[in-house]
Amino acid sequence: MPKTRIPLLKEDKPSKRRNRRMIIILLLLFVALLAVIFFRSSISKITAINVEGDKYTVREKLLAASGLRIGGQFFAVSSDTVEQAVKELDTVQEAEVAKKFPGVVTISIKEYPAVAYELYQAGVLEAILSSGAAVSVTDTGIAVEKPILTNWKADDPYKAKLCQALAGIPNELTSDISEIVPSPTPSFPDRIKLYTRSRFEVITAISLLKDKVGYLNQVIETEEPGLIRMLEADSYVPFHKETVNTGDEEDTQE
Repeated sequence: MPKTRIPLLKEDKPSKRRNRRMIIILLLLFVALLAVIFFRSSISKITAINVEGDKYTVREKLLAASGLRIGGQFFAVSSDTVEQAVKELDTVQEAEVAKKFPGVVTISIKEYPAVAYELYQAGVLEAILSSGAAVSVTDTGIAVEKPILTNWKADDPYKAKLCQALAGIPNELTSDISEIVPSPTPSFPDRIKLYTRSRFEVITAISLLKDKVGYLNQVIETEEPGLIRMLEADSYVPFHKETVNTGDEEDTQE
């Protein structure tokens, strides 16, 4: 009996490829639809902005600098970009941004330290930071161990240099200084006068202060109140032996 051959059916390969392509397109459309729905929903938006460490920095200015806002896109926020923008503020030394899904952004800042205070005629007290920035301390209180700057012009370039010098000196070496006033001379345009809580008067220069402050504290701890000069040479004279000089005579000597 002859064998009957059953013809093999040919696979429709182009048809299968078309079906596979169609499935992929539908999946992509579905994913795109989900993405549109997600990014339009409240879960993809910023719902809370927390700020930490802002003692001197005005929060409104910080948020404006950061570019963040409630309702903004959470996933569009670049932590590095926000950190760099916030550090442009003259009160902010360091910044770190942390994102927590859903919708919470936390900005942690480290501010420049207060190195002095300045009292104006209107009774307004401002903290002077090591960056040279002046900020109101009405609501933050003051640290009594910081010196007060008096008779300084706002645009005096030596004022910023003084703040930088004070920032580089440990607090325990400046805690006795109560007041710092400018006292320039032709020889020392950055000359200053210091007044201490222990009733010493000190004449020095901003450029010398960091190197000379050790001598200042040595005299304060061991001697009675008097006049201390810390310029090219150091000297100390008790007040009862100090000859009273006029400002012109003092400038001539120095």
